Amino acid sequence: MVVICCFISPFESERALVRDMVGTEAFVEVFVDVPIEECIRRDPKGLYRKALAGELANFTGIHSPYQAPGQCEIRIDGMAETAEAAAGRIVSWLLDR
Repeated sequence: MVVICCFISPFESERALVRDMVGTEAFVEVFVDVPIEECIRRDPKGLYRKALAGELANFTGIHSPYQAPGQCEIRIDGMAETAEAAAGRIVSWLLDR
Protein backbone atom coordinates (compact mmCIF):
# COMPACT_ATOMS: atom_id res chain seq x y z
CA MET A 1 0.00 0.00 0.00
CA VAL A 2 1.19 3.47 -0.86
CA VAL A 3 -0.15 6.51 0.97
CA ILE A 4 0.58 9.94 -0.46
CA CYS A 5 0.16 12.94 1.84
CA CYS A 6 0.68 16.50 0.72
CA PHE A 7 1.56 19.05 3.39
CA ILE A 8 2.99 22.52 3.53
CA SER A 9 6.05 21.70 5.61
CA PRO A 10 8.16 24.85 5.64
CA PHE A 11 10.75 23.79 8.20
CA GLU A 12 13.45 21.16 7.79
CA SER A 13 12.99 20.16 11.44
CA GLU A 14 9.31 19.26 10.81
CA ARG A 15 10.19 17.15 7.79
CA ALA A 16 12.98 15.40 9.73
CA LEU A 17 10.57 14.63 12.57
CA VAL A 18 8.07 13.00 10.20
CA ARG A 19 10.88 11.10 8.44
CA ASP A 20 11.95 9.73 11.84
CA MET A 21 8.36 8.82 12.78
CA VAL A 22 7.57 7.08 9.49
CA GLY A 23 11.01 5.60 8.98
CA THR A 24 13.59 6.52 6.38
CA GLU A 25 12.79 3.46 4.26
CA ALA A 26 9.11 4.45 3.99
CA PHE A 27 9.38 8.23 3.76
CA VAL A 28 9.78 9.93 0.39
CA GLU A 29 10.23 13.69 0.32
CA VAL A 30 9.06 15.37 -2.88
CA PHE A 31 10.06 19.00 -3.29
CA VAL A 32 8.14 21.00 -5.88
CA ASP A 33 10.56 23.84 -6.54
CA VAL A 34 8.79 27.00 -7.73
CA PRO A 35 9.96 30.60 -7.16
CA ILE A 36 7.76 32.62 -4.80
CA GLU A 37 6.92 35.06 -7.60
CA GLU A 38 5.46 32.21 -9.63
CA CYS A 39 3.52 30.91 -6.61
CA ILE A 40 1.97 34.36 -6.27
CA ARG A 41 1.14 34.48 -9.98
CA ARG A 42 -0.48 31.02 -9.96
CA ASP A 43 -2.40 31.46 -6.70
CA PRO A 44 -6.02 30.47 -7.52
CA LYS A 45 -7.45 31.40 -4.11
CA GLY A 46 -5.78 34.79 -3.74
CA LEU A 47 -4.09 33.78 -0.49
CA TYR A 48 -0.75 35.37 -1.39
CA ARG A 49 -2.54 38.61 -2.27
CA LYS A 50 -4.28 38.54 1.11
CA ALA A 51 -1.01 37.80 2.91
CA LEU A 52 0.77 40.63 1.10
CA ALA A 53 -2.11 42.96 2.04
CA GLY A 54 -1.73 41.99 5.70
CA GLU A 55 -5.00 40.06 5.84
CA LEU A 56 -3.29 36.72 6.58
CA ALA A 57 -0.56 36.44 9.20
CA ASN A 58 2.36 33.99 9.26
CA PHE A 59 1.87 32.99 5.64
CA THR A 60 4.63 30.68 4.40
CA GLY A 61 6.98 32.46 2.02
CA ILE A 62 5.68 35.92 2.90
CA HIS A 63 5.84 36.42 6.69
CA SER A 64 7.19 33.03 7.64
CA PRO A 65 10.25 31.49 5.99
CA TYR A 66 10.33 28.38 3.86
CA GLN A 67 13.43 26.21 4.26
CA ALA A 68 14.03 24.36 1.01
CA PRO A 69 15.19 20.80 1.63
CA GLY A 70 18.91 20.15 1.48
CA GLN A 71 18.21 16.64 0.26
CA CYS A 72 15.00 15.11 -1.01
CA GLU A 73 14.22 11.93 -2.85
CA ILE A 74 12.43 13.68 -5.71
CA ARG A 75 12.79 17.29 -6.85
CA ILE A 76 10.20 18.63 -9.27
CA ASP A 77 11.12 21.73 -11.28
CA GLY A 78 7.78 23.49 -11.14
CA MET A 79 8.80 25.90 -13.88
CA ALA A 80 9.86 23.22 -16.38
CA GLU A 81 7.66 20.18 -15.68
CA THR A 82 3.93 19.94 -16.22
CA ALA A 83 1.80 18.61 -13.37
CA GLU A 84 1.15 15.48 -15.43
CA ALA A 85 4.85 14.85 -16.09
CA ALA A 86 5.71 15.44 -12.44
CA ALA A 87 2.98 13.06 -11.26
CA GLY A 88 4.19 10.45 -13.73
CA ARG A 89 7.75 10.79 -12.48
CA ILE A 90 6.64 10.40 -8.86
CA VAL A 91 4.54 7.31 -9.64
CA SER A 92 7.40 5.77 -11.65
CA TRP A 93 9.84 6.42 -8.81
CA LEU A 94 7.48 4.79 -6.30
CA LEU A 95 6.83 1.76 -8.52
CA ASP A 96 10.56 1.27 -9.15
CA ARG A 97 11.21 1.35 -5.44
